[in-house]
Amino acid sequence: MSVPLVVASHNEGKVREFRELLAPFGFDVKSAAELNLDEPEETGNTFEANADLKALAAAKSSGLLCLADDSGLVVTALDDAPGIYSARWAGPNKDFAQAMGRVARELHQAGEEPNGAAAYFVCVLSLAYPDGRLRTIRGEIHGTLTFPPRGEKGFGYDPIFIPSGYSETFGEMDPAVKNGISHRAKAFAALTDYLNKERAA
Repeated sequence: MSVPLVVASHNEGKVREFRELLAPFGFDVKSAAELNLDEPEETGNTFEANADLKALAAAKSSGLLCLADDSGLVVTALDDAPGIYSARWAGPNKDFAQAMGRVARELHQAGEEPNGAAAYFVCVLSLAYPDGRLRTIRGEIHGTLTFPPRGEKGFGYDPIFIPSGYSETFGEMDPAVKNGISHRAKAFAALTDYLNKERAA
């Protein structure tokens, strides 16, 4: 019998990616939006703090096992911005074209060439149990930025990020390739190890 698991996100692209990555474990994946769960305010000052906060809030509201992530783009020359504010740079309408434009503008203002600027994506996964237990895992992928944005297959900042060793942006890449190498994939690989050990225990 499949185990219900709530992905504590209202982002459809993210939920779809999570559903694909969790498929081998037989979870019955629901999103926070499907269950009408509120999105808590992200008051943490690290990716870990925000992921834990979201997972615990969803677990408490639903009484179910919940998985949350906090992820974002870190640009070295911008003192690690947008970082935990990656979604906020897109504004209330989640306009990532605006957010990507801001990255380019701020790099210019910092006297940096946007094309080729060093950057990396971070994904922190937090698995919260209804009894309040937590498991927190971090994954990263490093690369460079490119402008103008390229590709429409990803979401968020994917069209400006080229992972090291590749020539395509995450926005141009086949989703199966991206899902095999991304920051989220690395965090999920560690989560998979944990879930397998839990299942075997």
